This record gives sequence, structure tokens and C-alpha cells, in this order.
Amino acid sequence: MEMLEYKGYIGSIEYSKEDNCLYGQVLGLNQDICIIYEGNTAEELYSDFRNGIDHYLEDCKNDGTQPENPYNCVINIHIPSDIHSKVALYAKNNGTSINAFICNSIEKQLETV
Repeated sequence: MEMLEYKGYIGSIEYSKEDNCLYGQVLGLNQDICIIYEGNTAEELYSDFRNGIDHYLEDCKNDGTQPENPYNCVINIHIPSDIHSKVALYAKNNGTSINAFICNSIEKQLETV
């Protein structure tokens, strides 16, 4: 799937057959922040995407608020207790945290994609 990227933000690319246009939304932000964009061409779409992010960042600056970082949140996962125990033991024996172990494992898996 193709995505747009700008200033660390990632956006989706969708097509509306009904409206015959491209549209998307910045991904990974809190639910109370919604940056959407559209265009009739890929160039227009990317331009509106960039403008939306620049506008959001400017609004944050003017309001004196910290911009939301995409995908900067907590992920709650549910794993079986036996796996949790193995991860905790492995992390302890290797001088790391469970969080660091999981992050490293995910990064290694993504390298193979």
C-alpha cells in the first residue's frame, strides 16, 4: 500500500469512485486530531497533505501547544502468560526490559519484510 510521508507524518491514499478524486488522512494521531486532504491528481493530493500538516503545526505553534507525534502512544497487547514469563525471564537475564525486547523483536521482524 502506498503512503505519503512528510515531516515524520504518514498519510493514507484512497480513491473515491463516486467523487472521482483522491483523498486521505494522516495516520497515527489521537482520535481528537484529524488531518484530511484531497486532490484530483497525485500532485494535488500530496500538496494538500503537506499543507494540512503545515497548517496543523502552525496552529500548534500559535496556540503554544505541543504537536502530536504520530504513533507516539502505548500499545496494549495480550499474550499468553507462559510467553509473558519467557519474555520477562529473557529480558532479565539479558539486562534489558520487556519493552526493549519486544521493540527489538518487532524491528528484526520488519527487516525481513
